[in-house]
Amino acid sequence: MPHKYATLKMRQIRRNENQPRETFAEEPLKELADSIKQHGLLQPIVVRALGTPGTRRKSEAITYELVAGERRFRANEIAGNVTIEAKILLADGEDGISDIDSFKKAMAENLNREDMLPMEEARGFKRVLDDEYDGDPTKVPAVAQTFSKSVPFVSQRLTLLNLRPEIQAAVDAGHIGTQAAVQIAALSPVNQKAVFDDWKKGDKSDNQVVHIAYAMRQQEKAAKQDSMVDVEELTPEKKAEISRAQTKTKSDLDNIERMCELLDGIAKIDPMELARMLEGQVGKRLEQIERVYTSVGKARWQLKQAKAHADANELMVSPDAAAPDLVGEAAAALARLEHAADEPQEQADATQGEPASQNEDQAEPAAEKDTSPEGDGPQQDDAEASTGIESEQEDAETGAEAEPVDLAA
Repeated sequence: MPHKYATLKMRQIRRNENQPRETFAEEPLKELADSIKQHGLLQPIVVRALGTPGTRRKSEAITYELVAGERRFRANEIAGNVTIEAKILLADGEDGISDIDSFKKAMAENLNREDMLPMEEARGFKRVLDDEYDGDPTKVPAVAQTFSKSVPFVSQRLTLLNLRPEIQAAVDAGHIGTQAAVQIAALSPVNQKAVFDDWKKGDKSDNQVVHIAYAMRQQEKAAKQDSMVDVEELTPEKKAEISRAQTKTKSDLDNIERMCELLDGIAKIDPMELARMLEGQVGKRLEQIERVYTSVGKARWQLKQAKAHADANELMVSPDAAAPDLVGEAAAALARLEHAADEPQEQADATQGEPASQNEDQAEPAAEKDTSPEGDGPQQDDAEASTGIESEQEDAETGAEAEPVDLAA
């Protein structure tokens, strides 16, 4: 895009109300302001001219809108400077630079900064998807390409819009990690709240939240599938088979505990003495221990998943509920408010000249309708409501249904 550089007065520039980044920490801003005082502004801000060039009088000051560099603009203001170096974007035609183009440039700059919040990124991607592609879910790859991000990254951020508001706030505050938030977002609203309330107790790490939320989602799906088929009562043979499996598993784990005593004994032997005792079999025995180590790791993983399922089972509120559609709920709430504002006049027009008793009869259904619980209607499954992605496509792209892995410490 064509551009030019100029020194502008700060009062000529207005901030962008649609700035994708909403949170700016005060201390870093003060540090940047001190740097500007000492070294000047090392990178210009980016602005666009407001209004159509042909409609301006030469005598009037041109007003610009900030496109990128909100943090630098604020710091320059704190530093007390009345002017600022700016890169002015020039339109190819007479229409000027569109709002969405301006937004995309601001979004692109902020995405490369470590302190842009996950929910800010999510809302930014959603706006571009809606404004440029009418919310078409198949265009998520195009949005990703616009910002040089991977499709899973953009899809995961969009998934976060399914989180309850209080959980979104916790994610933005950095209290809950993004991967844990993605797993929570796949749950129904009530189960999101159950996981969040349990997390607030302070005894769960991000890793544990990831595993619990994943296990809870698996249980939600299993409960939904079970509700669609007739589940026959277990036969005596099946009950006996389950009982034998339980007994064997517990016995195997007891034997592993006894094996620990043997391994502890090996660990206490001096390495030189151990080499003499094995008489040339050290390599073979080391391979044996490596196999044990690998098997223990696999068994440990399975038990961690089992613990997550046990915890999830205790927290489960509504296993067969659908995942939330917060965007749809907000739109429905707005529609209800607009309808409520128009309803008094419509009722007045419809009931003029009618008996009072008939008016009361007509008012009853409206009252019942207003007091009915919100969100009773069917909702889209998984996270497809806000992102529009089919559940199978989302599973592949977002990793929300992928088996969780331990996060790095």
